[in-house]
Amino acid sequence: MSDTNPDPCDAPKAPKRLPVLLRRAWYGLNQAFRQRVTHLKVTPDQFSIMRWLYEGDPQGLTQRTITDLMASDPNTITSTLARMEKNGLIERRPHETDRRAHRVKLLLKGRRTFEKARTVAMELQTGILKSLPEDERTRFLDAMEIVADACAAATERPARKRTDKK
Repeated sequence: MSDTNPDPCDAPKAPKRLPVLLRRAWYGLNQAFRQRVTHLKVTPDQFSIMRWLYEGDPQGLTQRTITDLMASDPNTITSTLARMEKNGLIERRPHETDRRAHRVKLLLKGRRTFEKARTVAMELQTGILKSLPEDERTRFLDAMEIVADACAAATERPARKRTDKK
């Protein structure tokens, strides 16, 4: 090739960027899971809500708690819960001491649906993690937990203003 037309293979490789990699991983995993649970008529977000309810307080969780756990906005959670209630997966009842709050509880159909979807989720996770050597899988998940905690902590403190003087 001539100097005026450099070989594209000689171009410097773009650096790896955390947001891009996390987004690609999340999107791929989310879509793979969505495809595998379509027969159960639940979305990945609905599965996550069912998991929080399944693992949470047997009395149910408040919508506010679910919103916080899902790191989502209240309107999105409210509409998701409405669809889940309509489909017989959950029930919402007034909170026993807080008139403004509702407790959300998993119904039997929701519990059964969750258990089926959890089996799919675990099989998918196992399959994805097989892309790593066996002795690295636990370290990878531990590292992801550290990164997730650091990301959550970053949202809790304001960004520092740059005061670079040139």
